[in-house]
Amino acid sequence: MINAIAAEFNLPEKKIDTVVKLLKEGNTIPFIARYRKEMTGGLDDKTLRDIEQRVSYLEKLTQRKEEIAKNIEEQGKLTAQLTKEIQAATTLARLEDLYRPYKQKKSTRAAKAREKGLEPLAQHIYQQDQPLNQEILAQYINPEMDLNNGEDCLAGSLDIIAEWISDNAELRSILRQLSHKETLLTASAKEEVHDTPYRDYADYKETVMSIPAHRILAINRGERDGFLSVNVDFPREKISSFYARKIIKPHSPTTAVIEDAITDALKRLILPSMEREIRSELKDKAEAQAIKIFGENLDKLLLQSPVMDKKIVAIDPGFRTGCKVAAINESGDVLATDTIYPTAPHNKTAQAEEVLLKLINKHSINLLAIGNGTASRETELFVSELIKKHHLPVNYTIVSEAGASVYSASKIAQEEFPQLDVSLRSAVSIARRLQDPLAELVKIEPKAIGVGQYQHDVNQKALNEKLGGVVEDCVNSVGVNLNTASSQLLSYVAGLTPSLTKKIAAWREKEGSFTTRKQLKKVSGLGPKAFEQCAGFLRIPDSANPLDNTAVHPESYAVVESLTKQLGKPLEKILGDSSLKQLSPKQWAAELNVGLPTLQDIFEELMKPGRDPREDNFPPLFRQDVMELEEINPGMSLQGVVRNVVDFGAFVDIGVHQDGLIHISQLSHNYVKHPLDVLAVGDIVTVTVLDVDVSRKRIGLSLIKNSN
Repeated sequence: MINAIAAEFNLPEKKIDTVVKLLKEGNTIPFIARYRKEMTGGLDDKTLRDIEQRVSYLEKLTQRKEEIAKNIEEQGKLTAQLTKEIQAATTLARLEDLYRPYKQKKSTRAAKAREKGLEPLAQHIYQQDQPLNQEILAQYINPEMDLNNGEDCLAGSLDIIAEWISDNAELRSILRQLSHKETLLTASAKEEVHDTPYRDYADYKETVMSIPAHRILAINRGERDGFLSVNVDFPREKISSFYARKIIKPHSPTTAVIEDAITDALKRLILPSMEREIRSELKDKAEAQAIKIFGENLDKLLLQSPVMDKKIVAIDPGFRTGCKVAAINESGDVLATDTIYPTAPHNKTAQAEEVLLKLINKHSINLLAIGNGTASRETELFVSELIKKHHLPVNYTIVSEAGASVYSASKIAQEEFPQLDVSLRSAVSIARRLQDPLAELVKIEPKAIGVGQYQHDVNQKALNEKLGGVVEDCVNSVGVNLNTASSQLLSYVAGLTPSLTKKIAAWREKEGSFTTRKQLKKVSGLGPKAFEQCAGFLRIPDSANPLDNTAVHPESYAVVESLTKQLGKPLEKILGDSSLKQLSPKQWAAELNVGLPTLQDIFEELMKPGRDPREDNFPPLFRQDVMELEEINPGMSLQGVVRNVVDFGAFVDIGVHQDGLIHISQLSHNYVKHPLDVLAVGDIVTVTVLDVDVSRKRIGLSLIKNSN
């Protein structure tokens, strides 16, 4: 297993072995990535998770090998050669091919023919060294077994031969490689699809080797919804010729009979099985890609730059039920809530203006946050006119409200705001998302955040595992304030289980705020291993020890103490001192007897204590005015924010009612393998408008300069 993973990741076996051992010892991915760099060579959390996933797959493969070998051995058919082939199998598909001839099958046609005593006849034909005649067939006639004539005997023996051909693992393996290059996935319309998302697949074909993930998922959904008929189209003549060459011996006296067996095996057994396999492989491939994209997008969304030290009014737009309004202070506390009706059908703009102006003036509001759901653009137009009309010193921004309704009706929201109506909780969530995206979004099931494609069509267990890992990595890369973090945020800290987060919350309630990281050891049930895993990711801003508010792990406090002594400066003088850059990390690592990567991380933390890594990311895009779709013309240059990245491009909010699409072909003059290589959720970009279709509400954009 170690050898296989090392070869796959192009890493030394020793490094893979170390990672596997660290995982087996109960270390978390964030802890290994941050605090065991010397042991892993600085592997990042994404690579570590990929290795962990591969270990899991190969462990299942090993377990399956043992099960299959045992089963075949119990049948008395396990040879040294077969044992060698089973052990050499690197995929479950290859393993199952080897097991196929020995697998207990249902009552097949071949099994019935064997029961009738026809296997010797099948062997005679398949050996191809003696001709077949009526005399030989007559030996197997047995009316009691429904073998009334030679034709019955021949048909039964061909059923056995067809199964042998189908079960041949080597031929299946070669066929898998041969056929995939030319095999097509085809789709056709079962009913009218003109006004559906499936119109592009009404008459569609593409090789299974080249079809991209998003098309596979779209076709599968179209088939599931009853709009499309989907088939796998094999190069049948080429496959038949391949099997004939491999099976039929030169000058074989039973050529014609074996050709019939090959035709039957392909039509009845091999190709239907291969079709199921190909459809399953395509589905797995597409789901893996969709899950990967969702994870990448979620990572960027969670790590968007927080808007600190601002008072915010958020508006959750709506038509009939009005727009829900919530004002929060710099700490996220709710100052006021209200409901306004500036849009149709009410159009109470004067009343809405009065409410907002009062909130802005009374609470010295700095920013307005508008949810991007229903009535968002109408509300945005109202807000922009309000700012112009009253010359307000405020800006606004559009905030994704995906999952806000899920949060507002959740138990978490009920506990946070028992006095607020469900709809008003959504407005508070929108405001807090702008203030601290990570802290707010962790309260929502990751897949409800909506920055992927076809997330409801993919394997939900795999999706949840992937997204849970992404959230965990994001939370730990930023760090968590031990005294103010919600239970949901704490639950993603490395080493903390749900039961431990509850005990931490109970400790805070009973004892008050933590004043040192050491006090974590007093929490019931939080043992040495849990402390080791979580301590470096928890921050205590008011601790007497400034290191408690950094990513320096308690296990390295002694290193910092030795450093301060040798430099002859107290810790307070070193914190924030950029002159540490002048020190040689390599020299000091030897001097302090600590690993070089660890010391480099310590230096970085000491120079910028309490630094939030999200500060380097794009801030939100703030506006004061709005445009209508009809005002957008080809050739315009506009600024926008990337809302979603998918296989075929990126959707960008440019300040009109509809997000525009930058197709992958318009991302660069150079070849772009995937849009994620160029853009990420939250990026602020300047785009050129290529085309506008007002009736279909479509906007084509380009990132290429002078594209028009």
